[in-house]
Amino acid sequence: MTVYDDRREDLERYEFMMGQERGRLAVTLDCITDALVLVGQHGVYCQSARQPGKPAMDIQIISKNLTDAKELISSVLGTLKAAGAPPES
Repeated sequence: MTVYDDRREDLERYEFMMGQERGRLAVTLDCITDALVLVGQHGVYCQSARQPGKPAMDIQIISKNLTDAKELISSVLGTLKAAGAPPES
């Protein structure tokens, strides 16, 4: 199954509201948010031996990269909104 099949309803809803490009970016943010939640849950069980109370280093790195990607996508959406780019259909 492709992401277009898997997230069909979300894509249709966001693309209708925001246009194709912005809608797809919004769905991408949702995907990254879902991944962050799963990584966070995994981090509870995979604790660092060197830093008690913190997730293992690989979990920390994955979480940071997902957070950074989410921030970049959010900035693109904000730039498009500020520029007043009309939604594409």
